[in-house]
Amino acid sequence: MTGPGGLLLGVASGAPHVEGSAGRGRSVWDAFAAAPGRIADGTVPDPAARPGHADPDLALQAALGGDAYRISVSWPRVQPGGSGPAAPAGLDAYDARVDGLLARGIRPWVALYRWDLPLELMLDGGWLVRDTAERFGDYAALVAGRLADRVDGWATLDDPFAHMALGHAVGVDAPGLTLLGGAFAVTHHLLLGHARGVAALRAAGAGRVGLVNNHTAVRPAGPGGADRWAAGFYDRYHNRQFADPVLLGAYPERLITLPGVPDDLVADADPAAIAAPLDFYGVTYEHPVTVAAAPENRSVPLSLVPMAGVPRSATDLPLHPPSLERALLDLRDRYPRLPPVYVTATAGAFDDEGGAPDVGGPARIDFLDGHLAALRRAAAAGVPVAGYFHWTLLDGWEGSAGRRPRTGLVHVDPDSGVRTPRPAFTHYRDLIRGDRPTAGPAAGP
Repeated sequence: MTGPGGLLLGVASGAPHVEGSAGRGRSVWDAFAAAPGRIADGTVPDPAARPGHADPDLALQAALGGDAYRISVSWPRVQPGGSGPAAPAGLDAYDARVDGLLARGIRPWVALYRWDLPLELMLDGGWLVRDTAERFGDYAALVAGRLADRVDGWATLDDPFAHMALGHAVGVDAPGLTLLGGAFAVTHHLLLGHARGVAALRAAGAGRVGLVNNHTAVRPAGPGGADRWAAGFYDRYHNRQFADPVLLGAYPERLITLPGVPDDLVADADPAAIAAPLDFYGVTYEHPVTVAAAPENRSVPLSLVPMAGVPRSATDLPLHPPSLERALLDLRDRYPRLPPVYVTATAGAFDDEGGAPDVGGPARIDFLDGHLAALRRAAAAGVPVAGYFHWTLLDGWEGSAGRRPRTGLVHVDPDSGVRTPRPAFTHYRDLIRGDRPTAGPAAGP
């Protein structure tokens, strides 16, 4: 079964988002959240929205009627110290979750890693050292050995660009490092971990294997040469740093030759391993980026400037669905052997004033319709779009932003855990059933 137009339609969540910390080892997020001022509202991963294999959440997923549900596995839940044998209770929890989805006719999609590195591995160097990629391959083999026969789609990494940039270059997210250009080692070791994960999944018989990465549409702030250069550099940094080595077999030249990149970082066999063929490419799209030159800044000679004339989310990000279409067209144009593309998340956070779950209903629905329309225009223009996962089913903990961003189709009371479907839940359910037209707003500028 697929949604109208042959597209797979589903929803997504992540382990840090809904699972909390009970029953697992410590991750970099636990240490990060314990530091004063790191989380916007001072919250920590607990109380969680409760693990998604709980019966109430499976009932909600079945009521929505989507084709698939995309989750991430928590590395410290499966391997509490980041190495050694699996924790039986951790694998059992995901085993039950996969079986619960299948019993309701929902295809499980699984990401092996969404930024929750076991703290012990971080203390040994984290993604700054090559050994973490090898440990990731071992972890991938443990999960694949239990679940590969029933999972419909596997992603090795979920948004590695954001993890590298926000967590290691500028320190907004865990683990909170501010390495700037020195974070390129993290890029390479994440991609080497991806390669080891692909090999482990293939060896276990996984049927559909890919990578999920963050992409955006980049525009120069003005027509001048300096702004165009800055936008071009940022495009390579954000959109091509991970996609080029995976889909073309080489890093963008401007990045690999930056000062501070070790000459021996990339071993001879690494590029071919990283570029192993994939069955799909996942795209997370959050917002467009406008870039201006900032020559006075010696460390980062560019700046990101607000996009004027568009609505903004509760986290003050520009909401501009046509930029999703632009990002997808860029992928089509750059990568001749682009595999099927799944838009695996779009990030729309809206306030619920006074905790009322129905506030913001029209804005959420407009957000959903606009992004689906952009996706369909991209497909009509030749992008091999195969599906869409809405982020998220449930409100949860959004890392450094805390619990204020309310991204769920279902409102979750942070104290009681009570779930209340929002109007956007019903709207998406009707789209999946084909009860509503799928055309959305026309393309914008």
